[in-house]
Formats: sequence, structure tokens, C-alpha cells
Amino acid sequence: MTSVMGAVIEIVTGYIWQPLMLLVYNGEAMKTDDAQPGIINVLPLTSTLWLNYVLALALIDHMLYPYPLFAPGYYLLNGFDGLLVMILLHWSPGRVRLGRAFVPLLIGLLTLVPIVSSNLLVQRIPASPATGPEGLLLRQMPLLLLALILTAWQYGWRAVLLFNAGIALLNLGLHLGVNLPTGAPFWPPVTVLVIQTVSFLIVGYFISTLIRRLRQQQAALAQANARLTAYATTLEELTISRERNRMARELHDTLAHTLTGLSVHLETMRAYWEVDPAAVRRMLDTSLAATRSGLQETRLALKSLRASPLEDLGLLLALRQMATETAERANLEVDLLLPPHLPPLAPVVEQCLYRVAQEAIANVAHHANAHTLTVEVTLPGTAVMLRVCDDGSGFAPEQAVTAGHFGLAGMRERAELVGGILTLVSRPGQGTTVQLCIEGERQ
Repeated sequence: MTSVMGAVIEIVTGYIWQPLMLLVYNGEAMKTDDAQPGIINVLPLTSTLWLNYVLALALIDHMLYPYPLFAPGYYLLNGFDGLLVMILLHWSPGRVRLGRAFVPLLIGLLTLVPIVSSNLLVQRIPASPATGPEGLLLRQMPLLLLALILTAWQYGWRAVLLFNAGIALLNLGLHLGVNLPTGAPFWPPVTVLVIQTVSFLIVGYFISTLIRRLRQQQAALAQANARLTAYATTLEELTISRERNRMARELHDTLAHTLTGLSVHLETMRAYWEVDPAAVRRMLDTSLAATRSGLQETRLALKSLRASPLEDLGLLLALRQMATETAERANLEVDLLLPPHLPPLAPVVEQCLYRVAQEAIANVAHHANAHTLTVEVTLPGTAVMLRVCDDGSGFAPEQAVTAGHFGLAGMRERAELVGGILTLVSRPGQGTTVQLCIEGERQ
């Protein structure tokens, strides 16, 4: 017996299963033009399992029973049914033409053929557990289970209820109309039918619930992907906007300051051209030096967006040099209150302190009409504080904000980027104080 079963399994797996699995893979790779691609990709596997079950059933019945349980037409009809489903799956125009009716048609073929054929094509042989109506119902279950899985997967719990009610009524009707007139008992097949129905309801509920939750998860994942895509797009746009603002600040702090200082020197040189030629020559030398320095800083800013004095001199010496040169050009008295050394600071903090001081000092030189410039750096606690003061004409800060002065906006943006607090105090006729405090940003 064991050798016979081994031969059956070898025949099924070696000569039937492997070729049909290749067909399944080809079927799964097909492009589907209808609205049910998921279930279409599973149907080739279903029809393959169907054909293998019918073939195995035919071989087992032939080898294990002295009398054929079914007429040959039973195996041929069920085998043809599986092949018909396979052919329909590969008939693309038919799928498109049938549309939403295509899958119900295939499920109907997989459901009705085994039920009707098992009741009409059974051989009338001596009674046995395998040949009774209850045995025939058990033989149907694997085939009907495939149709049940497809129904639960595609159409949900309500369709499962209708499917089970339909096959129960069909089996009961065939039992009453075909089996009872031949003297078959009434209750054993009905009992098996009830057990089959309950089992199918449990399996169908489990599968439909699982598929529903999977679809909910897929929908939630699709929404999350959409939100993530929108967030990534927004973040990209925000990054581009910030980078543009940073470039604008760098150009303003380098090229704009250089051109502004050069313009002031040229105006002064024109005024002193005939009055004091020696002063004009000194101003010309200073202008040329400022132009070369500004050009070099602009190139470095465009290349790395880092201020060259910071790299060459460090923050304190860079502030000292910038304040001294600006005061000399603008005829200002400068008061530098700088510590002998600073603790290590993060590069972004040094950059922010230097650029804010550069902007504030340039505003004093060009707009304040001041006599004294004060630059102070202190270390209160773990913070770093920069103060730039003048005794000039001052202004109303609220009017400057509404007027859209880019220098003030740039200083505030720089302070916000490093978590600092920028304070601006100014009144007309009472000078201006710019103070920047950055807490806890030491390296």
C-alpha cells in the first residue's frame, strides 16, 4: 500500500504538479486589465490545485477500491472544469468583456460542477463509508473550500453567508431528489452537510476578516505614504527656501557691504578730490584694499558660505579687525570689550556671532552718524553674548521692520537658526544697541 501511494504522489508531483506550476507562474505574471487583479493572480493556483486533486482522487479510487466509485465522466467533467478555468484566465478579451462578472463566473464553475457531478455521476455499488452520501460530501469539501476561499477573499463575509446557504440548499435538494429515492438514509448526509456548513462559515469568517484587516492596513499604509510624500515635498521646499535665504544673507554680508563701503569712499574721494589730494590717495588705497578683501570674501562665501576671517584669525581677532577697520574708514572711536579668550564654540555659533556683528557694525558706519562704536563679548554662565552699541541718531525699530530692511531680518534669522535671542534697542536721537545671546552652544 505504501509503495502504491508513493507512486501516486510521484506521478502527481513529477508529471503534473511541476508543469502546471510553471503555468501558474506565467499566469501570475499576466497583466490584468480588469478591476480585480489580486484575485486573478490567485485563480491559476486555484485551478492547478483543483486539477491535482481530481487527478489524485482518480488514481486513489482506481488503486484502492475494487469498484469505481464514480463514472469516468465524473473525473473528466471535473478535470475539464479546471482546464476551462485555466483557459478563461488566459483569455484576455473574455476577461475584459465580462468585467466584474468574470470572477463570479469562475467561482460558479468551481462550485456547481463538483456538487452536481458527485450526485449524478456516482456509481451504484455496494454501500460503504466511502460510497455513501456523507462520503461524497466529504469528497466535495476540498474543491468547495477553494471556491469558498476565493469568495471570502474577493467579496467578504456577506458573500460567504450566501455561498454557504447556496451550496447547502443545492446539496440538500440533490440529496432529497437523487439519493433518497435510491434508498439512501436521510440524516447522516444532512448531519455531514451541517458540519460542512458550520466549518465553511468559520473558515470563511476567518478569511474575510483577515482580508478586511489587510485591506484596512493597506489603505492606512497608502495614506501614510501619501502624507510622508507630502511631508518630504514640503521639507524639500522649506530646505530650498532656507538655503536661498542663507545665500541671500551671505551675499548681503559680503558683496553688499563691500559695495556699500566702496560707494561711500568714492563719494568722499570726489568731495576731497581738489581739496586734499593726499587724503584722496589714502582713501583710494583703503578702497582698493576693501575691494580686494570684499571680492575674496564673496568668492569664499559662494564657495563654502564661511567667513574667511573666522578661519584665518578666530572669532575674537576677526571681530577686532573688522571693528577697527570699519571705525577707521568711518572716523569712529572704537571701544572693544573682548575677553582674552573664548571657550570652544560650535562653528555655526561663531559664524552667527561674526555675521551679526558685521551687519551691526556696518549699520553703525553707514547709517547711524555716530561718534563712538562699542563692541563687547561676554560669557554670562554657559551663554555667549555679543553687544554692538553706538551713540548715533538711532531709529524706530518697528518702522524698520515694516519697511522691510533686509539686514535686520537677516540678523534675526541667523539668531533663530542657532537658538539665539536677538534684542534690538533704539530710539531716535539715543543711539542703538544690538544684543545677541546664545545659550548652551559651546562645543
